Amino acid sequence: MKKIAILSLALCAWISTTAQSTSMLFDNGWQFTRNGKTITVNLPHDWDIYEAPDPASGATKEGGGWYPGGKGEYRKTFKTPHAEIVRLHFEGVYQKAEIFVNGQKAGQHAYGYTPFTVDITPYLYKDKRDNEVLVKVNNSEQPNCRWYSGSGIYRHVWLQTKGQQYIDEQSLSVTTPDIHTVNIKAEAVMKDGSRKPIAKTLHVENPHLWTPDDPYLYHTTIEAEGDVLPVTYGIRTIEYSAEKGFVLNGKPLLINGACLHHDDGVLGAMAFDAAEIRKVKLMKEAGFNLIRTAHNPTTRAFLDACDSLGMLVIGEAFDGWRTAKNPYDYSTLIDSCYREDIHAMVQRDRNHPSIICWSIGNEVIERKDIRVVTTARHLKQAILEMDNTRPVTEALCAWDDDWEIYDPHFEVLEIGGYNYMIHKHASDHQRNPNRVMWQTESFPRDAFKNWQLVHEYPYIIGDIVWTGLDYLGESGIGRYYYEGERPGEHYVDGGQPDWHGAYCGDVDITGWRKPISHYREMLWKDSNDLYMAVKEPDSYHGKIHQTAWSVWPMWESWNWASWEGKPIEVEVYTKAPEVKLYLNDKLIGTKAVGPNTEYKAVFTLPYEAGTLRVEAGGNSVTLNTAGKPARLLLTPDRTTISADGQDVAFITVEVVDKDGNVCPDAAIPCEAIVKGQGSLLAFASADLKDREPYTSPHVTTWKGRALLAVRSTSKKGSTQISIKSSLPTSTLNIISKK
Repeated sequence: MKKIAILSLALCAWISTTAQSTSMLFDNGWQFTRNGKTITVNLPHDWDIYEAPDPASGATKEGGGWYPGGKGEYRKTFKTPHAEIVRLHFEGVYQKAEIFVNGQKAGQHAYGYTPFTVDITPYLYKDKRDNEVLVKVNNSEQPNCRWYSGSGIYRHVWLQTKGQQYIDEQSLSVTTPDIHTVNIKAEAVMKDGSRKPIAKTLHVENPHLWTPDDPYLYHTTIEAEGDVLPVTYGIRTIEYSAEKGFVLNGKPLLINGACLHHDDGVLGAMAFDAAEIRKVKLMKEAGFNLIRTAHNPTTRAFLDACDSLGMLVIGEAFDGWRTAKNPYDYSTLIDSCYREDIHAMVQRDRNHPSIICWSIGNEVIERKDIRVVTTARHLKQAILEMDNTRPVTEALCAWDDDWEIYDPHFEVLEIGGYNYMIHKHASDHQRNPNRVMWQTESFPRDAFKNWQLVHEYPYIIGDIVWTGLDYLGESGIGRYYYEGERPGEHYVDGGQPDWHGAYCGDVDITGWRKPISHYREMLWKDSNDLYMAVKEPDSYHGKIHQTAWSVWPMWESWNWASWEGKPIEVEVYTKAPEVKLYLNDKLIGTKAVGPNTEYKAVFTLPYEAGTLRVEAGGNSVTLNTAGKPARLLLTPDRTTISADGQDVAFITVEVVDKDGNVCPDAAIPCEAIVKGQGSLLAFASADLKDREPYTSPHVTTWKGRALLAVRSTSKKGSTQISIKSSLPTSTLNIISKK
């Protein structure tokens, strides 16, 4: 059995200061110019999300959600810091960034998903003149991505200052050869530019091991040459084998995973820390224990959240390799950039206990060319140059009958990734009994079948569904549609122009958990949890057609006007052995539940308005027929946020009747007004056909819901939020504190 004892993480503060080094957030006060117009913006910034998706002119096409892309420029002035070395660290710019300081080119970076640092020391003025930094962003070569990328400086920028001698934070590496020993290594940069290895070894008598249920983190520092570097780490062990499966800290763990794209839904690509944390929380609450960062490196804040909240991660580098999926994708960069980009990802992320595996690619087009094995080896070697403590995987697939020909490719990997191909497991295991497998992508509707496979076969260590969250781009994947709408999958010629996002997530972009999410959590969780949803009747809104990544539309609704007396199906999810369903206090029926029913109880009954109640395992759940919309209910994720100009409050807006029941069919036009120490960041519903810009103050609720995002200013105080509609105006105050 392959065993690895590990690990750590290095956290960034908003402003971190040591004896020789500082890192200051450099996000505020940029002048952004695009199409001849200049405005002031505070980063993170994504110019695409301020536009409406437009199939007639959207250069990013259906993959990018019909957004414009293009070119933009960011300028900012600043005084020369009192330091020997000054750098700008960019967490992510999409894409092809060029950096100029005082008119001179200081650096460039092509890949939009990896961080990079530019030494600007030689270009700074030595007197009291203001310096100007100019960042040119070129996202005009389209299409270059199969999902929504966003455009601009969409992640944080940091101004770093250092003395003549300092600890290189990128060199930090924390490993544990055993759970009682912590080895901290780094390099100190000397005055002459040479590097001096530094090390610190800690003995931990009674280690508090990091797990998803108990994500315990340790804190220490490493010092050298007058500089001090904070270090935060977690201790845990991972093992994996075809005989024992995946083992964390000596205990078997079945992996229930979700693929996630990098966007934050209503915020587009703008990577606010609060949004990244919220994304991890949503996946945690949905019962997942692993996230695959499909198909690119994620953010520092996202991994910090995974460390502190307890979420395993597969860190993925690329979507495709040398053969293009889009005309201007990574195939145009791979030969010149792959080592730089892999090193950037692994160096930054290797000290996170949440990361248990690296992924080098996804469904590469050239998979039938034997030279692909050499490419895979080169990419893996680039990872091993930075970190040899984790396994390497890759997501392989087949779009025809060829599969066994990929065995040499699988041999490069410690864990084989199967995209929609886990049905090949038995013959693969017979041919190679040592292969460890996980399904790196699966169809949402196959939840029970895939859960069963992971439970029955130890060499299948997990299932990772496509996807955990709805996302922008890949327009129309996961859609169901009605007779008369454009038929077919999202990838049909011309795409699905009515859509600008993907509906295959367990959770929608407002954070509402779809019934499939509750079902999946119930399968993987040993409890008597109880959930009930209603299957939309075929032909209620039109004859329903499904697509490959869709599930049948199910709703937490007992509002089916004009369907009185007609049959309707109610689905109940539980591991309790028996379920009773009542309508208006009348017993409809009793059903046994178990593996043979896929832990579902399905009742068919004539629709009648009122109260639907289900009982099982000592629990009870009700659905009430909602009355007419009476008011808007505003529910913030927090009522107090930080007055740092970076924090974000997310407010769920629901249309409710006089008794507080959500009106599941309510489509109410709303306007958000935000005053005080906050600003409107986004206001949107989960309707991926709505073409109102996400950053607009206007939205029409969909299924009775919408989501408002409010950004703090740098001043403490109160933010007054008002939502106007045909219903009484609803208000809410959010407090910002230093």
